[in-house]
Amino acid sequence: MTDQMAWTTPGRGRGLIDVLNQRYLLGLIVKKELRVRYHGSVLGMAWSYLKPLTQFLVYFVALGLFLGLGRGMIESYPIYLFSGLVVINYFSEVMTNATRTLVWNAPLIKKIYLPREMFPVASIWVAFVHFVPQVIVLIGGALFYSWRPTPLGLVCILAGFTLTTTVALGLGLIFGAVNVYFRDAENFVELILLVATWASPVLYPLAAVRDILPRWLFLLYELNPVTVSVELFHFGFWAPAAGAPDTTDVTNLAGLTLVAFVISVVILLIGQFVFKRLEGRFAQEL
Repeated sequence: MTDQMAWTTPGRGRGLIDVLNQRYLLGLIVKKELRVRYHGSVLGMAWSYLKPLTQFLVYFVALGLFLGLGRGMIESYPIYLFSGLVVINYFSEVMTNATRTLVWNAPLIKKIYLPREMFPVASIWVAFVHFVPQVIVLIGGALFYSWRPTPLGLVCILAGFTLTTTVALGLGLIFGAVNVYFRDAENFVELILLVATWASPVLYPLAAVRDILPRWLFLLYELNPVTVSVELFHFGFWAPAAGAPDTTDVTNLAGLTLVAFVISVVILLIGQFVFKRLEGRFAQEL
């Protein structure tokens, strides 16, 4: 009897599932990305601390001191500000790197076949390496403001991180694939990230938006997964540090989180679909 062989189309795989099954290769790509990132750098990983701290100081001086947000309008404003910036920085780095990573790794993609999703997923791990130092600084600052972690708060922090990762990867898959064909995608992502910093309650209180926007538009604002992630980090870090955990409607936040997770999963599925549709000509286009 002739052995039956399962034939598959070359260059076609199971997408993100193949990435999970080849974690060793993923680890090698992450190490390569980090070596390239800090090649010739004197400070190396110290930049993971210096950049967010500088960003925080600029915003705090401009908004917290000059505009008075740190003088009574928002209690423990430094923690409120930095807990939101940590989310935005992580989201921005994942999206930026995922959009450009296929172009950056063009020589490798043209030489061998491996799951192309490996490169956007590697962007998550690289961003996570830079995310951890920021969280360490945030925890130190929160402890200075008498922060005491609660089980519910820790769950919210983990949920916010997972939500941010999911939506950023979904969008990164879309723009990363499109960027292979049209380099304008990089500039479009930069515009999105510029808006994202101001379209979420990072620099200002959520109540200020509620008082301005019509109810239906404010609901759309609240359902933005990045906005929900920022609020989850606020609930986990800022609310206990400010001594006012009751200022957040936990039931409403739980409902928004559930809807935001559904939206982020849909975005991830769309991203995987678009990526698979376009990846057939990556090697030729690159």
